[in-house]
Amino acid sequence: MALAQGSGPAAAATRLPAGPRWWNEETRFGWLAISPALAFFAFFVGFPVCYSFYLSFHDWNMMSPTPYWVGLENYTSLLDDDEFRRSLIQTAAFTFGITICIVVLSLGMAVLLDQKLRWIKLYRTIFYLPAVTSLVAIGVVWVWIFDPQYGLINQALAGLGIVGPVWLADPQVALLALIVTAAWRNIGYFATIFLAGLQGIDAMYYEAARIDGASAWACFRRITVPLLRPTILFVVVMSVILSFQVFALVYVMTGGGPAGSTSVLVFYLYQQAFTYFRMGYASAIGFVLFVIIFALTLIQFRAFGKPVQS
Repeated sequence: MALAQGSGPAAAATRLPAGPRWWNEETRFGWLAISPALAFFAFFVGFPVCYSFYLSFHDWNMMSPTPYWVGLENYTSLLDDDEFRRSLIQTAAFTFGITICIVVLSLGMAVLLDQKLRWIKLYRTIFYLPAVTSLVAIGVVWVWIFDPQYGLINQALAGLGIVGPVWLADPQVALLALIVTAAWRNIGYFATIFLAGLQGIDAMYYEAARIDGASAWACFRRITVPLLRPTILFVVVMSVILSFQVFALVYVMTGGGPAGSTSVLVFYLYQQAFTYFRMGYASAIGFVLFVIIFALTLIQFRAFGKPVQS
């Protein structure tokens, strides 16, 4: 006897569940599992960001009970702020210098660390150590290294008959000293990233190039660099983001001096917030910094994110 239409196992298998299809047991368990992390992010990141954006339209010194609404005044004041413009220019100079150093020196170090040498793992560990060292400790040590009288650098220059500069006390050289310190600290970290990229390149490309008579430099220029393009993009983007947010080295080594020559955007933001208690103005600086970093990141993806031509 034939089964009645709409009954039986086939119809039961196609029957829709009572609740929404996406809200099943696995989905509920997934949301439950990530809820602590979401709560932590919302409380310690989401709320401060939203409240900082709210404060950027207010004038508040942390003493008055409520912020005073000023609209876009904080943002328009930045256009006439000479200190802000100088901090922005110095941040851009610092970012340009540190990015060039990181890309060139980290890639060179990665090529050296990619060799099959004895104790190579020990060498990699030694070069990576600065990346896991406290920035404050690094800043204190490099202050002594740059000491004009007893510092290691000037002592070495004196041995060659050269009078070294006063480094951190010279407005013309202080920013360069910060670039050297930051590069020394970050080169090992980014070299590890480049090393991973190098080890991801198939050796058959180099074997085919050597068979065709290509030199080592030609292999590096025609094979290594194009295939490392995604890695270079990541390194450049991260270097720019980290450089625009530099604070600890400036605070420990120079305090924004001498004569404001090393005052970068984040340090200027810190001064406005916790020295002059202009919380609304500092919040506006923070969001302008966010827009600058976001725009630079998009530009870098446009410039370096194109696929490699075969």
